[in-house]
Amino acid sequence: MTSPVPAATRALDAATTALPRTSGLYAWWAPPSVLAAFSGPANSGDSERRLLYLGKATRLRTRITGNHLRHSGGSTLRRTLAGLLMPTEGYRTTWTDRVILIPDDERRLTEWMHRHLTLTWAEHPDPVPLETALISSLGPPLNLDGAAHGPARDRVQEARNTYYAGAGPLPDKA
Repeated sequence: MTSPVPAATRALDAATTALPRTSGLYAWWAPPSVLAAFSGPANSGDSERRLLYLGKATRLRTRITGNHLRHSGGSTLRRTLAGLLMPTEGYRTTWTDRVILIPDDERRLTEWMHRHLTLTWAEHPDPVPLETALISSLGPPLNLDGAAHGPARDRVQEARNTYYAGAGPLPDKA
């Protein structure tokens, strides 16, 4: 299946100002040296970029800037990245109404993302069925829903478990 997400990646600083406020698909890319244990498909326009994660949004700009680049509590991608990077970056989690990174580590993860990841997107009026089909055909390694079972999927699930375990047990409500 040919991806409807454009191949020309954008650095996050440029992407965040160009993102539309419409629905569509987005894709996160990284050089093969970043998260090297995860080999996603190469970008057709830049063979030095590998697909890591694919998602959908009803409002692309809000999803990327309000969730993926700010709040681990609202972003599966951020939780996955934080869990994968905990051993090297020392990220710490805590409980609110859900497990989140502590504020300083939210900032540090955003900085890491700006240094290492790029973004592409495509507007689409109904991105849900397209997202499902693309995850199945392209196999972005950080997506779990619709992904094939195997070692990469197991590592992602383990990273997410690490993220949640870092916060400890759910505190008792006083």
